[in-house]
Amino acid sequence: MSVEHIPHGVEQLCEQGSAAYIRALSEGRIRSEDVAQAPCLVDFGLLHPDISDMQWLHPTAPAVALPRLLRVIEDHITDQRQREERLTAAFEPLMALDPRLSTASDNPAITVLDGLERINAAIDQAISDTQEEFLAVQPGGTRPPETLADAFARDQALLSRGCRMRTLYQHTTRHSLPVLAYLERLEGDAEARTLDEVTERLFVFDRTVAFIPASKDRSLALELRHPAVVEYLATTFDRLWRLATPMWPQSAPQPADDGVTARQRAIAALLVEGHTDSEVAASLGMNVRTARVHIAKLAVGVGSHSRAQLGYRIGQSGILDQKR
Repeated sequence: MSVEHIPHGVEQLCEQGSAAYIRALSEGRIRSEDVAQAPCLVDFGLLHPDISDMQWLHPTAPAVALPRLLRVIEDHITDQRQREERLTAAFEPLMALDPRLSTASDNPAITVLDGLERINAAIDQAISDTQEEFLAVQPGGTRPPETLADAFARDQALLSRGCRMRTLYQHTTRHSLPVLAYLERLEGDAEARTLDEVTERLFVFDRTVAFIPASKDRSLALELRHPAVVEYLATTFDRLWRLATPMWPQSAPQPADDGVTARQRAIAALLVEGHTDSEVAASLGMNVRTARVHIAKLAVGVGSHSRAQLGYRIGQSGILDQKR
């Protein structure tokens, strides 16, 4: 029974294609019928027909094929960059009509950063410009010591200027010795908390510029300056922060203050913002019934006898006044 060929990229040959190409290299040629299940070899230029006898295919030497394929990738990258320039040129006049979207043509609301060098340069510049606060989400259980060593001088310089730094990690990071050593060396207003799960990597500087990955391998990133988008990301961070467990400078979970748990405090903040029960449940990943149980306990705790006065009672109670 024949196996259907699934289209794929040249960087990872299919099993049939790999076997046929190796055979063609070993024997110097291969019958066309033997590669019917691997049309990718001809498409990628790894095999070419024998002009004198079309029943046979000859292999292209790897040393010849590789530069050709690399040129195709380079041409594609060049084409994408030219497309980015055309898109930017097309949208700049439109964005200039609305000052909320862009303050200047050289400071667009969304910038695509291609390559780690360009990404790191943009982040370094944002850190240098930061005057008040740096928010970061760092997924994964640990970070390489060399990465932390590079980040230390940059982060310490930010803290030494009087800025505040808050970082969200996953719970498994609590056992990472390199991360703990990095945190212990920091001097200034730095805090770290952990959750079971966090979002993808996120950096927010002074709530005016944010960075998020735009590809799985993080070779592409987006620099965001649209006020509504940056505020949305910062608010998301704040809500996760309220639910997280302190890691540094406090390494152990703190008891609830006045009987109010961290989850109830997060609910209280959402209620004060005017969210409905359903919106509270959706924001915190729980069902509506569970959210209403927490809301009822919260109402008793602050002495509220109706939903109408609950927000006022929460504000008067001071439970949201503690440093977040």
